[in-house]
Amino acid sequence: MALPPLPGFCRRNVSERRGGLLAALLAALLAALLAALLACPSRGGRAGAAPPLGALSSAGLSGGLRGRRGGRSRGLPTEHVNTPLLEVFQARLGAALSSMVQWKVSLPMKRALELDDLLGLLQHRPFCDSVIDTRQVDTKLPRPPEGLEGEYMCVLSTLDVFDKVAGLPPGNQSFKLKQPGDFISSLEKFRDATVPPDTGFEQDIHSVILQVGITDGYWTGGEKFHRSQLCGFCNDVPMLFEDKRGIGGELLPGQTLKITNSVFPEAMGRSSAPSWIAFDKQVLKFDAYFDEEVPEKHQEPYRIRHCKIFYYLEDDTIQVTEPVVKNSGINQGTIVRRHRIPLPPPHEDQFYTMYHFNINIEVTFYGRRYKIIDCDLYTKNFLRKIGIRLNPPACRPDDPYITEREQRHLESTNPFHPYERFDTLKQFLEFDGQVLGFSGVWNDPESQLSGPRELVLRYYLSDDTIDIKEILPDNSGRDVVPFFLKRDKLPKNAPTAPYHPGTITNYTLLNVLGKPERNKTYYIRDVLQTGAVHQEFYKDSDLKIGAVINVWGRQVLLCDCDEFTKEHYRKKYGIVDFTPIQYKTPPPPKPERIIPPYNGFGSEEDSLASCKAVVIEPAHKDYRQFLMKDRYGMDSNILRYRAKLVTDSAIDKDRKFLISFFLSDDTISIFEHTERNSGIAGGKFLERGRIKKPGQELFKSEPSEYYKAQDLFVGARVCFHGHNFLLVDADEYTFNYMERNANEFPMADIRVILNKLKNMTESCAKEIRKTFATADPEHTNVIGYDTFRNWVVSVAGGGFSEHEIITLGRHYGVRDDSQTDLCLLFSMAQEKLKKNAFEYFEQLMAVFLYNDREKSGLLPYETCRTIFKSFKLPLPDDLLETLLIRFADNQKQVDYKNFVHALNWRENQARTYAEIKEPPKKEDIWSQLPGSPPVTGIRYPPLLDDLFGKEE
Repeated sequence: MALPPLPGFCRRNVSERRGGLLAALLAALLAALLAALLACPSRGGRAGAAPPLGALSSAGLSGGLRGRRGGRSRGLPTEHVNTPLLEVFQARLGAALSSMVQWKVSLPMKRALELDDLLGLLQHRPFCDSVIDTRQVDTKLPRPPEGLEGEYMCVLSTLDVFDKVAGLPPGNQSFKLKQPGDFISSLEKFRDATVPPDTGFEQDIHSVILQVGITDGYWTGGEKFHRSQLCGFCNDVPMLFEDKRGIGGELLPGQTLKITNSVFPEAMGRSSAPSWIAFDKQVLKFDAYFDEEVPEKHQEPYRIRHCKIFYYLEDDTIQVTEPVVKNSGINQGTIVRRHRIPLPPPHEDQFYTMYHFNINIEVTFYGRRYKIIDCDLYTKNFLRKIGIRLNPPACRPDDPYITEREQRHLESTNPFHPYERFDTLKQFLEFDGQVLGFSGVWNDPESQLSGPRELVLRYYLSDDTIDIKEILPDNSGRDVVPFFLKRDKLPKNAPTAPYHPGTITNYTLLNVLGKPERNKTYYIRDVLQTGAVHQEFYKDSDLKIGAVINVWGRQVLLCDCDEFTKEHYRKKYGIVDFTPIQYKTPPPPKPERIIPPYNGFGSEEDSLASCKAVVIEPAHKDYRQFLMKDRYGMDSNILRYRAKLVTDSAIDKDRKFLISFFLSDDTISIFEHTERNSGIAGGKFLERGRIKKPGQELFKSEPSEYYKAQDLFVGARVCFHGHNFLLVDADEYTFNYMERNANEFPMADIRVILNKLKNMTESCAKEIRKTFATADPEHTNVIGYDTFRNWVVSVAGGGFSEHEIITLGRHYGVRDDSQTDLCLLFSMAQEKLKKNAFEYFEQLMAVFLYNDREKSGLLPYETCRTIFKSFKLPLPDDLLETLLIRFADNQKQVDYKNFVHALNWRENQARTYAEIKEPPKKEDIWSQLPGSPPVTGIRYPPLLDDLFGKEE
């Protein structure tokens, strides 16, 4: 039956406007006070008469403003000892009304109570159990009236939750309201019940009806009144969902509440990730066992089977596995596959959660009881963090049948047992493939003239056998045999008299007297080994450097061993001295080969080959140098220099030459620049070939010296077949190659040059700083290249070559790149990209942004070059490097956004340049020597800092 409505409090007052609830509360309070005054009994009246619902007493008002729990309410008079429970409840409603008036807050308007979990527990399981398990409410409550324990827990727990909600400041949480039918039915059963004395129950009744708004038996404040849609789509397939709830989300008759995949609510804590992400790859592992009955077998009436229980936190699934025991005859492995396991009856509609697990408890999975004895450290820490108090670990019982078998096995392995076991498998499996190697010598008395015979002894640790091989020298006259001693165990006292067959055996047998069955004789083994013959064989402990072993009457001296043998004796026996014994006579010195001098016929290499062998073979070329230094792609491996003749002839002074040095075979070719009306025919001046250095004797035994790449540098004077040349300049490729390989070219090694200059100028550091400051009156930190060169020449006094000065200038210099038009370069680059249909500019920019972790818009030069190479940008290497250098700053950082934007021929079309050039003549092709950008100035502060350190 429904409760009668409170006076002045209806559904319309709650839902019409924002201030409706406060007005309704004030009206209800005034009406209740008026009704209490009119219906108040006299002093001589009956104290136990129950006023109607809605009549509020002053005692209830005073009692509601005081504290909850902890004994009898001080606000209630002593006449309320046997007061009906509903009257006490009404008294507490008055206290709630007073509290609501003091707060001046409309709770149902600002937030509704979140009671989804509470209602589900009210409708599907005893609420007292759910409160103890999930809500963790204090279980030390006053004893309820007899026969109303369930209703008491329902009302008390509901009041407790509602009281916690009402005590929060407004706006902290968002709550939602639903209709709990069990709570209303529980209140109806309390209508005629009375409160026993000294129970404290009246203190736990609070203003639930007022806060949730019960009017005419219904609940106000609900927001969901729609009908659930049964038709829907799942993976784009129309389906009928029969498990949908009823109107307003209420459960239909016979419908149960679905349990979530995890006991953790969504958005618990700071992280809003679902449980299958928050607890991914996190598993609780428990050690357990279960008893299994073994029928019809008296040896083992039961067996103990140990297993592992895995609880997966991501989806509350459980898996049970049993470690595989070899030769057990039982199907082991996964006992229970991974899935959610329901609780045993009568709660089979629910599943196991982490709160059901602890140490030293039993769990039941499908009728089988598992005893949990322990868990790992991670599981213990996790259970402690969620508030579970761990029990002490339990002992692990042993299976009686396994214990009996182990005892039987120990007894069978007793060395004095007649059935003694000879197990050599363990030694074989442990030491298989491990061989000790010794080198020894045997002084054969029959071969005194040939010296001692060299032997190699190998000891096999797997079965303690030995084999020996002999190392025969060339032209020894002996037959080559596979083994000096075949692999077998080597006795220490050999040779001895041969034993009769059957003398040496593993067992000793005794004849048994008497007549056996079927007229057959039989024997037993002798435990005492009476009359057994024991032989001593060489073990690894008998072998060491310097030991003499008996090889069937031949005394072999062990002189040395290999590294594995040394490590074996070092670990097993602690031997550290492995000094070898010298047994070989030193070989006689080889006679010095006298090479006759060169006779002038053919080349020196061909003439030398005729002295090394009877059959003359052509001289071998250095193919390794050829493969590494041959032309590859844009890398020519050719060093080119500008040169002029060193002569007093006025005609020859103005002649210009181009000297090319080929790194693949150390050959040199010379071309002369053609000038009109000079009277000298230009072109090829010297055929490609190796050139000898001047000043060497022609007919000599030693090979001649030829010009190498290290002999050519700017400023060097060379003599080619009587013509003296001065190298005055080189191309950019030559300078770059020499600087990249500075370890081969000391003239281009900036560290060697700086150390050399530092040793010359260390004593006059202050004067040099003043000199550079005087040469830079405008304080630009840059001086002219000519000024810098004159200073180096004056300081070094001729100790620096021109190439070393150029290397310093290139390292600290400021180059003039104005000669190259940037627009022309980008026009050429876009033309190449357009012809090859390259349009991956968005992907290129995405890769640049990914590598730019700091989002600065700049990337190192090498990184940009690597990215372009990975995209196979169809541009020549020299063009790409030139463009990257033009976009790089002093720290070699490239602005990749502007660079990619300039290359994008779709969005940023560059102006095309029509370059009309006459094709070069064939005789002038050799003179096209690409020059490097000239160095216009030198940044002297970094140079001074590297020479003398930073100025204080």
